[in-house]
Amino acid sequence: MAPALLLIPAALAPFILAFGTGVEFVRFTSLRPLLGGIPESGGPDARQGWLAALQDRSILAPLAWDLGLLLLFVGQHSLMAAERVKAWTSRYFGVLQRSLYVACTALALQLVMRYWEPIPKGPVLWEARAEPWATWVPLLCFVLHVISWLLIFSILLVFDYAELMGLKQVYYHVLGLGEPLALKSPRALRLFSHLRHPVCVELLTVLWVVPTLGTDRLLLAFLLTLYLGLAHGLDQQDLRYLRAQLQRKLHLLSRPQDGEAE
Repeated sequence: MAPALLLIPAALAPFILAFGTGVEFVRFTSLRPLLGGIPESGGPDARQGWLAALQDRSILAPLAWDLGLLLLFVGQHSLMAAERVKAWTSRYFGVLQRSLYVACTALALQLVMRYWEPIPKGPVLWEARAEPWATWVPLLCFVLHVISWLLIFSILLVFDYAELMGLKQVYYHVLGLGEPLALKSPRALRLFSHLRHPVCVELLTVLWVVPTLGTDRLLLAFLLTLYLGLAHGLDQQDLRYLRAQLQRKLHLLSRPQDGEAE
């Protein structure tokens, strides 16, 4: 029993790392472009054309660096999700396979956020500068970001968050209950095989709905949008299953407690 209990801190560490990375990702994608921080456009120089920007080394160098960071994250996220790699990591790490995936994903995302190079002198696709847009557009973006993040957290709760983070696998292993996925219905397994991210639309809103869409933000939004689009293959059967599960869980949450019913 003692060796099995050692798996608990080994699973908690990636969970804590992922939680901290998620908080940092909110700051990186929402608070920085909406509330200030590093500006995404740098005055008159930012008005230069896109063709001129492609010949400017001061723009191309950080753009290539940011592209490399994003490809590192996408490569890690996709490679470790491949069936062969999952089988290999399961063979050597056992029940901690999901925790390893979560830890590596969090570390890759941390690298992207910590070493991201803004391009303040790059061209901008759009920018709210004139009044009243300079006041109302950031406010509208802020409201949409808040709604999107609340929806993301709600959807993660509707899904099995503990299993997504690798905690449930270790918990079941310690108690001798087997693999959690083995207890799920075929429809749930089918959905999980098609769905890489359960919060695609909300993430796209966070990525694109900003007052100023500068060069580096455009690269971030475009590449992650492309990746999210390629990683999804939902069909009508998956959507019907999702709707039924959401209705079931909302019914359970709205059902009065025994004490209240009396």
